[in-house]
Amino acid sequence: MIFPIFPSLLFAALLATSSAQSSPSSPPSSTWTEVTPTVASATTDLAASASPELSCNGSPLLCDRKYNNITYMGAHDSAFLHDASTGESLAGNQNFNATIALDSGIRFLQAQVHNQEGTLELCHTSCFLLDAGTLTAWLTKIRYWLDQNPNEVITILLVNSDNVDTSQFGAAFTASGLSNYGYTPQSPTGSSTNWPTLRTMITTNKRLVAFVTGITYTTTYPYLLNEFTHIFETPFTVLSLTGFNCTLDRPSGFPSFTAALSAGMMPLMNHFADTEIALNIAIPNLLDIKTTNSPSTTKTGALGLHAANCLAQWGQKPIFILVDFYDQGPAIDTANKLNGVTPTQNKPVPSTTTTANNTATTTHSGASLTRVSYATFASIISSVLVVIFLSI
Repeated sequence: MIFPIFPSLLFAALLATSSAQSSPSSPPSSTWTEVTPTVASATTDLAASASPELSCNGSPLLCDRKYNNITYMGAHDSAFLHDASTGESLAGNQNFNATIALDSGIRFLQAQVHNQEGTLELCHTSCFLLDAGTLTAWLTKIRYWLDQNPNEVITILLVNSDNVDTSQFGAAFTASGLSNYGYTPQSPTGSSTNWPTLRTMITTNKRLVAFVTGITYTTTYPYLLNEFTHIFETPFTVLSLTGFNCTLDRPSGFPSFTAALSAGMMPLMNHFADTEIALNIAIPNLLDIKTTNSPSTTKTGALGLHAANCLAQWGQKPIFILVDFYDQGPAIDTANKLNGVTPTQNKPVPSTTTTANNTATTTHSGASLTRVSYATFASIISSVLVVIFLSI
């Protein structure tokens, strides 16, 4: 019986192909902002070094807006790169690492976390597919970036893929030094509209908001917040440029986005398109990536149009947006337009050529589609046929 085992063989071949193309589990230090740990505590001295005329998250206009009245452009699966450091890995969703993304104006970083023999690792779907190193090492680099940028407020969303305890995440944040920046809302166990302004968060040096899926709140780590206590999401498996919408996908406790918004939940708009081939295997629609990430409010499938539609339906702009390959578009233009600002302190978005041969994998705390390139898909099929032939 060959056909019943075909999906298993196909997945095995995908992993084998990925392993053959991947280099070591973490990017070389040359691709990151250099870090010289010891782990330093974030002190009020850093906050005091901020300019008297604040430019918060790149613009003075944002300083006196509440945290939940700003749109934060985010890098979906931000730890997983499609570049030379990973051997052009099949599982890469971004062209540039997290600190370069932050330099470019990205203020929302999402990543998947797995429990690898007791260590929290940044793994994409599986640690066999792509292991981007330990969570602690990644958080340390982000902590260093915050050390060097005292007027910036950022948000992290971690997908707790293996449902590990809050204490394990807390240990990683503490070891990295990033816990010192963690902001604890007045209502950490319930949604609220009573968030501080960026100016307040910068002045008090509590400039990190950290969400983790599937954790239980604890006063030991009060800054670690359960995502779906505070955020609702739109659908994240979209297979055509006409498929983007503003409906509530998660959490299931609300019947509609209207109910979620009324409860003070902050909306997260997922915006990345795939094309399914067969057997739950899909390729990212990179042929249209410049449209997908475009700020246009008239092009079908454009990021700008999706955001405008949600603004019209919700009566408020998206607070969080997640995109693949944020440098394309570039996606940050849509957030700037929604916020009504022209940031002057961000570095230029890096340029790269993203083609149909780029690859990625979608997994976002739910069902997944493995995303590969046309060339890789052909290679996988060939490998599977060889395995089937040898097993006959």
